[in-house]
Amino acid sequence: MINSRAKIKFEENGYLILNNLYSDKEVSEIINCINTAEQNSEVFLKTKDLFAIRKLIKRIPELKKYIFNKNITDLISGFSESNYFLTKAIYFDKPLNSNWFVGYHQDLSIYVDQKIESEFYKNWIVRKGLYGVQPPINILEDSITIRIHLDDTDIGNGALKVISKSHLKGIIRVEKEGLEIEKENICQVKSGGVMLMKPLLLHASIKTTNGKQRRVIHLEFCKHKLESPLNWLEYDEMSI
Repeated sequence: MINSRAKIKFEENGYLILNNLYSDKEVSEIINCINTAEQNSEVFLKTKDLFAIRKLIKRIPELKKYIFNKNITDLISGFSESNYFLTKAIYFDKPLNSNWFVGYHQDLSIYVDQKIESEFYKNWIVRKGLYGVQPPINILEDSITIRIHLDDTDIGNGALKVISKSHLKGIIRVEKEGLEIEKENICQVKSGGVMLMKPLLLHASIKTTNGKQRRVIHLEFCKHKLESPLNWLEYDEMSI
């Protein structure tokens, strides 16, 4: 269960690092479950710089029993009296010599089951047959990202960089506004630890330089239903 001090820190800074939520055995079980899954679906993306699995829980449902241990379910349930549910699950594997990097950005899109015209949902995209859209800002403000680290992660193998408190400024056009680099932090996380993040927090990752792998499970949660007839593409209550 997250304590009140940690929760306040998360709300203020937009991110929080918690180590030791998974044992070495649990990490190994998660990795083995992913490695033994079939990889012939369109949601599996593999290049020399990145291996990713979209709709992770739907494609590998047996992962649920390994990912949602007591530490994680207590963590999620501790955020609010309202029930959070899973809205997105992605696996990222940054290989040993990856040159893949991402500049500063906010996570503004969610994935939904269909495209409809709405004044409140805009900037539609289609990625590998999946519909993405920017929802009303309250949905982004009330969402939580949990990044489960399966490897020790530091600046050498693509740890996230974040601009502390940037999530409090609403939607930011990075190309038009200067970044407060003095508030930049490197989010180093041990294997078995997690990083919590607000989707509106400015974040980035850099190229791998130390020849070490970086594997992360990226989970997003929210407590809001969408405007009917829209539904979250990966809605799963997860029994939490």
